[in-house]
Order: sequence, then C-alpha cells, then structure tokens
Amino acid sequence: MRGLKARINAGETVIGSFVKTPAPHVVEILGLAGLDFAVPDQEHAPLDLGAMDQLALASRAAGLPLVARCWGQSPARISPLLDLGCAGVMVPHVADRGTAEAVMAAVKFGRGSRGLSPSPRAGRYGTLAAPDYTAKSDAETVVMLQIEDKEALERLDEIAAVPDIDVLFVGPADLSQSLGCGFPSAELDAAIIRVIAAARRAGVAAGLFVGDESQIAPWRERGVSVFVCGSDQGLLMKGARRIIEAGRAC
Repeated sequence: MRGLKARINAGETVIGSFVKTPAPHVVEILGLAGLDFAVPDQEHAPLDLGAMDQLALASRAAGLPLVARCWGQSPARISPLLDLGCAGVMVPHVADRGTAEAVMAAVKFGRGSRGLSPSPRAGRYGTLAAPDYTAKSDAETVVMLQIEDKEALERLDEIAAVPDIDVLFVGPADLSQSLGCGFPSAELDAAIIRVIAAARRAGVAAGLFVGDESQIAPWRERGVSVFVCGSDQGLLMKGARRIIEAGRAC
C-alpha cells in the first residue's frame, strides 16, 4: 500500500476528520471506518503530548495516519509530534515564506536543524539506524500549511514555492474572519479558489476543511484533493440527533 504522502502527491482524493477527544478508541474507530487519515487538533482541543502519544499508538494499531494540527509553528511544537510517530503535521497561520521555511526546518532532518534521535516510536525505539530513520522521515512525512490569513493570500506563490510542502490547506473559518466576510460567502469562495490556483501552479495539493460531506464533490471539481470533513465531536452530535429525531417522529 502507498503511504499518505505518496497518495497526496499523486493527486488522489483523500479524506480525513479532526479528532478533538483525547481517547485512542476514537482513532481506532475512525481507522476501522476507512478514513484515509485523521487530524488530532491540538489547536482547539485538550490534546497534550501525553494524549498525542496515546493517539499515535492507536493510529499504528488501526493503520490510520495522523496529521497533527499543532499548537504553533516552532520546532518545540512540531518535532515531538513526529517523534511520536505522527505521519505529518498541519501547521496553522502560515502567512509568509519565512514561516514556511521555518516549518520545513522543524520537519525535515535534511535541513540540518531538527533534533535527531532514533530512540522514539518514529525511529522504532532505536532499532532504525540514524541514516535510515532520517531518510524515511524526510521521504514520508506530510506537511500541510494552513492558509487562513488575509496576508497569506498576497504571498501564496512564495509560500507554495518552498520545497517539500505537500498541501496548502485552507482554514475557512479563520480566513473568513481575517477577510471580514461571511462563512460561507462568495468572497470566501473566491479566496479559496485563489489558493487552489496557487497550489496548482506550484505542483502541490490543495486542501480544505468542510463541515459536511455534501461539500466534498463540488470542491473536488474545483481542484481540492485533500479534505478534512467535520470532527469526531460533529459525527457524534449528528448521530445522536438522528436518533432523537427518529424517536420523536414516532
């Protein structure tokens, strides 16, 4: 089976969901459901490093790649998640090339500044030789940069030109807030289309959060191939509401 990065770079449609609950069972269930990946959401959920360790362990058991949305852009926020065995990172609020370059330096050993130890889970607890570990990590780690600021829209080409980026991922809620427009709105859609066009020019994938599965097909036709649809909380809420609505209809 091809890994997540290879599938993204080949232009396949891949679909994941946010995980906001610090319970490894959620990751196991989403993996059994057949999702392509999941995104533990450190930015907006109570997921500390200990919780992330458990989620990453569950992801290995379920065969579900995790792309962790980290707390921030610094190496101290990014590298430990990769050491735990996450398949990649989604980094919020990347609005210029300098930030994108710093993210890549925190992810890729080949940039020369990421701290190196094969002792964590990602290095198979020291059973991978350092050269094999660094080569595997650099070749397989997924990097999604979130475009969610008005300033980023004017710098899309310079951000996308940073080597080894896999996905320009639109955060529509924050982007609409930054633009001062509605969510949804025609202005927001136009901004998303600008991101898709920039991704296409750079030969990288375009990604988007959608709240509902009905939005996947229309945005796929426009060029988005990486989707995060809802969250574990949203799936639970939808299911519970369907049950109670069906019961009340009786």
